[in-house]
Amino acid sequence: MGRTDCVIQPLMTDQITLRRPDDWHLHLRDGAMLAAVLPETTRHFARAIIMPNLVPPVLTGADAAAYKARIMAVMPARADFTPLMTLYLTEETDADDVAAAHASGLISAMKLYPAGATTNSASGVADFDKVRGVLERMAEIGLPLCVHGEVTDADIDIFDRESVFIDRVLDPIRRKTPDLRVVMEHITTSDAVDYVKAANNNLAATITTHHLIINRNDILVGGIKPHYYCLPVAKRESHRLALRSAATSADARFFLGTDSAPHTDPNKLSACGCAGCFTAPNTMPILAHVFEDETALERLEGFTSLHGPAFYGLPVNEATLTLTKGTPAPLPEKLITAEGEVTVFDPGFDLLWQVAP
Repeated sequence: MGRTDCVIQPLMTDQITLRRPDDWHLHLRDGAMLAAVLPETTRHFARAIIMPNLVPPVLTGADAAAYKARIMAVMPARADFTPLMTLYLTEETDADDVAAAHASGLISAMKLYPAGATTNSASGVADFDKVRGVLERMAEIGLPLCVHGEVTDADIDIFDRESVFIDRVLDPIRRKTPDLRVVMEHITTSDAVDYVKAANNNLAATITTHHLIINRNDILVGGIKPHYYCLPVAKRESHRLALRSAATSADARFFLGTDSAPHTDPNKLSACGCAGCFTAPNTMPILAHVFEDETALERLEGFTSLHGPAFYGLPVNEATLTLTKGTPAPLPEKLITAEGEVTVFDPGFDLLWQVAP
């Protein structure tokens, strides 16, 4: 793993075919919302790491099996999609249950939420020493830990929570459990990019679609933009540029995790609006735009389709996906669900690239 040594010439084309991509961080929710948003992912993606922060959360192997069954029950006809299940790490997690779920092939990772860090994270970890035994067991069996990398201390500025987490929490965990495979999810800072680059191949990071597009000015300047509000919150422009450089670098330690997170408009637009951007419908056209803008279209397949399977030890998808460039073809601005309307992430530019039917 790591950055490739070959020099790849920029690709000039109006069509590109990739191995079918995977999403290594996805929120599907449950019930009516699950049924509405699942087709938006299965249309383009072959697999996805499914987040466990439901209410109540997915805590045990039995919970994961039941949630997977609910996903499969609403799977679109003829969809070729595999949900990769995860368990929600708590201070009461049973290491034997985790190991059994992993051995059976049911789960692909554990998810660490610091308590109170984001949506439905109240059951997360406050005392990291209490999960030491589970982390050591995970290192033994090769089960990756997916990390929401933010501290929640009231005295830490929200824009500094990721960098402080690296110093106070993540680095000590990795030093005490060096064989633990860790994915820093939805990184937002140059600090995180640098930390991954300086680490060995047991550490990787996902980057979202929206963090490649927006910075904190996009959320706040000219009026608050609630549909751009997410956690971790977007940072300064210098950090966004660092993320774009990492995503398009061909470094195999960075790969796509959309963190696509649907919330109904009333929940986004309330006095205490929910964090999350719904990017599943238009991620691939947006990424083609970004990679073309960075003269790195030839590296899009690595970021979306190759690097993630390599880290997780899974085969690359055999099926392909083709994107073509032409006149703008706007996607629907809203997804209509039985729970209400969900606004689709607006990148702020015309989408010239489209997924071919």
